Amino acid sequence: MTYQTFNISLPKDLVAAMDSQARQEYRNRSDLIREAVRVYLADMVAWNSLFAYGSKQAKKKDITSDKAIAKVVADYRKGK
Repeated sequence: MTYQTFNISLPKDLVAAMDSQARQEYRNRSDLIREAVRVYLADMVAWNSLFAYGSKQAKKKDITSDKAIAKVVADYRKGK
């Protein structure tokens, strides 16, 4: 795997918290940031998939508003 180096600016309190966490995990900053970005991107893929599924289901059931969603949820909870 090849790497690319780049500079970022972070608030000092965030750097301090990041360094503290890295020490607790016996990692360096780069390792911690790589893992944080990897987890973030994986979470975004999962969320996007979930939202796409929800949109598909809403379209199937012709749900077009928050009010319609609330009605579906209320009906489900009532056992309808």
